[in-house]
Amino acid sequence: MPITTSAKKALRSSRRKRVFNAARKEALAGAIKKFRKLVATGKIDEAKKMMPEVDQAIDKAAKTNLIKGNNADRKKSRLAALLKKHSTAK
Repeated sequence: MPITTSAKKALRSSRRKRVFNAARKEALAGAIKKFRKLVATGKIDEAKKMMPEVDQAIDKAAKTNLIKGNNADRKKSRLAALLKKHSTAK
């Protein structure tokens, strides 16, 4: 347990941030999972409509340093490529 006042404050702060980070990470994973499921089941039109929502979740995670910028760009690129691959396969 922290002893100094500043360490106690840092612990309180990190506990608060942990809650926000967990929620954002869960939203990110859920959006990506839902998007991949739509593409896999062949619901390409719904997946196209959901793409901005997924991009927004990825961008928010990157903005708050939950994931790094290059990681966010790679995720968006791979999801777009997946959508393109399945939309042309019709």
